[in-house]
Amino acid sequence: MSTFSPEYKIIGDKTHRSGTGYVVSAVMLSIALLAMVIVVVVVNNINSYRNLTIPEFEKAIDEGDYEGALEIYRNIQDEVLAASPEEAALMTEETELLSQMEEIVGNKADGICTRILEERYVPIPSDVEFLDQMKELTSSVVSVWLNDLCVDFLLGKEEKPDVIFAFEQLSPISNFSATANPLLREIDFIETATGQVQTAEQDYENGDYISAVQHYQEVAAEYEGFVYDFSVKRIDEIKNVMYEPMMAEGEHMLETFKFYSAEQLLSDLAVIFPGDERIRSDLLEATGHTTATTTYYGPVEVLCVRPLIVNEETAFAESYVNNDSGLYLTGDEFHAILEQLYSEGYCLVNAEDLIDMSDPGFLLEKNLIIPEGKKPLIIVIENLCYSPTAYDCGICRRLVLNDRGQVCGEYAVTNERGDEELMVSREAESIGILDAFVEQHPDFTYDGAKGIISVSGYENCFGYIVSADEMDDRNQALATQNIQPVDLTPEEISSNRDTVTAIADTLRDTGWQFASCTYGYITNARSCDMETIQQDTEKWLEQIGSLLGETHMIVYPGGNYIYGTDERAVYLKNLGFRIFFGIGSRPYYTYGDNYLYFDRAIISANTLRNIDYSRMIDADSVLDPDRRFE
Repeated sequence: MSTFSPEYKIIGDKTHRSGTGYVVSAVMLSIALLAMVIVVVVVNNINSYRNLTIPEFEKAIDEGDYEGALEIYRNIQDEVLAASPEEAALMTEETELLSQMEEIVGNKADGICTRILEERYVPIPSDVEFLDQMKELTSSVVSVWLNDLCVDFLLGKEEKPDVIFAFEQLSPISNFSATANPLLREIDFIETATGQVQTAEQDYENGDYISAVQHYQEVAAEYEGFVYDFSVKRIDEIKNVMYEPMMAEGEHMLETFKFYSAEQLLSDLAVIFPGDERIRSDLLEATGHTTATTTYYGPVEVLCVRPLIVNEETAFAESYVNNDSGLYLTGDEFHAILEQLYSEGYCLVNAEDLIDMSDPGFLLEKNLIIPEGKKPLIIVIENLCYSPTAYDCGICRRLVLNDRGQVCGEYAVTNERGDEELMVSREAESIGILDAFVEQHPDFTYDGAKGIISVSGYENCFGYIVSADEMDDRNQALATQNIQPVDLTPEEISSNRDTVTAIADTLRDTGWQFASCTYGYITNARSCDMETIQQDTEKWLEQIGSLLGETHMIVYPGGNYIYGTDERAVYLKNLGFRIFFGIGSRPYYTYGDNYLYFDRAIISANTLRNIDYSRMIDADSVLDPDRRFE
C-alpha cells in the first residue's frame, strides 16, 4: 500500500505532464537574464566612455595636445552631424559632451582675454598656442569677445587705449586675424559714434523708445561696418520691446480723449512700423478727432464750482430757507452750464500747459496751444471734502468707484419708510457729469484735459478719514448733524487711504489734476504767519499730498493769495507749488517770480444771481426754479 495520499499523486502527475513547458520557460528566462547582462555591460561601457571623455579632453589641453583634444571633440561632433534629425534629437548625451568641452575651452579663452583687458596682460607663448591651435573652439569665443569689447567701447564702458591694447595682443594670432584686424581698423569710426549711440541708449533707458529708434536710424544712415550693424540690430531689438507697450499707450490715449498726443505717437510709430494695420487703424481714429491747432494769446477763463447738490428735496426744502444751498450748483445746473460753454466754443485745457516747470528755480512761459476756433477754459472743483456741516445742502457723502471703475458720488436719500438709503451715481457729482459730457463731446477737451480738484484735509479727503489727526474734526462736524461719532482703527484708516489713492489714480489717468486748498481751508492765507503756513503745508503734504501724488497748484479758499516774492510764497514754491489761484470775476492770469497766477470765477447760485457772467453763461436759463425757498 502506498504511503502517499491520492492528492499528492495527482499533483505529481500534473507536474510530470508540464515538464516541457517548464523547460521552455527556463530557457526564455535565461535568455532574458543574458540580455539584461548584455545591456548592463553595454550601458556601463557607454557610461565609462562618457565619464572618461571629459577628463581625457581636459588632460589633452593641460598637456598641450591640442590636436588630440580637437580630435575628441570633432569625433563626437561628426557623430551628431552624421545622424538623421530624428537620431540627433535623441543624442542628448553627445550634445551635452560637446557643450561641456566648449564651456571648458570658452572659460579658459575668456579668462586669458579678460586678463589682457583688465591687467594689461601680455599672453605667454602657451596661451598664444592654446588660442591659436584650438581652432574653431577658441575662434568663436574670442570673436564674440572682441565684438562685445567694441560694443562696450561704443557704449562708453571701455576706454580706447585699453581696447587697442587688447586688439594688439590678439590680432597677430592667426586664428583671430580675420575677425580682429577689420574691427581694429574701425576703432576710430566707432569712437566718433559713441556720443550719438549713448544718447540713443539713454533714451531707451528712460523709456523713450521712439527717440531711441530715431537716433539709431540717424546713426545707421551715417555709418557703415560695425557701427551700422550694431545700430540696425539695436533698432530691431528696441522695436520688439517697444511695440506692445507703445501701442497700449497710444490706445489708452484714445480711450482717455488724448487724441492729439495719440496722433503724434501713432504717427511716429507709423514711420517705425510702416504698413502696420493696427497702427493705421488707431491713427485713423485719432485724426478723426483732431483739427488744426493754433497758439492762443487771449484771456483764459477759470470757473470754480463747489460740490454739487444731489438731493434737491433736502437742499430746497422750505424749512431750510436759511441754509447755504446758494453756495452750490445742482447737477442739472452744472450740466446746463457745460452745454452753454460748449456752444460758445470753449475747450478744456490744463493750467500746466502754460508753463515749463523742468527747472525748480525758474519758471518758463509756454505758448498755449488749442484747436483753431476754440477758447480755453479751466474748471476748478473746490474743496472736494464732504463735510457733514453741508449735508443739509444735499451734497454727496463721498466719492466712490463703481463696478466699471468710474468715479461717482455716493449720496443719501430717505426712502418710504423714512430710513436713510445710500445711492451711487456718476450724475451725483461734477466729476462724473463732466466725464460723461466729454464722452458725448470729445472736442470739448483739448487732449483729454478735464479739470482741477482742490482738496483740504482737516476733516477728510473725498469723504474718507485718511489720518487719525482728522478724527476730532470729523466728529465735531458729525455732531452738528446729530450723527454718531466715528472711532476708526489704524487698519480702517489705512484702508481709507488705499481707497482714496485708487480714486486719485483713476482721476489722474482720466485727465483730472489736483491742487491744495490748504490743509485747514485757510480763508485768508495772506494774514497767516510763516509758522502757520509751514505747519499747515506739512500736514497737507503728509496726509493728503501723499495720496494724490505730485501736486503743483494751490487754490486759495478766500482768494487772498500770498504774493510771489513773500518768503511764505518762496517756501511754497520751493516745495513745488508753482501755480496759484485767487478769486476774480474776470479772466486774468500773470507770470510772476517762478510762478503762474490765475483769478478764478466762483460759479454758484448766489454768484449767478449777483455777478454778470453773461459773456459765458445765461444765468436765468441755468438756475433751478425750485430754488424759490432759498
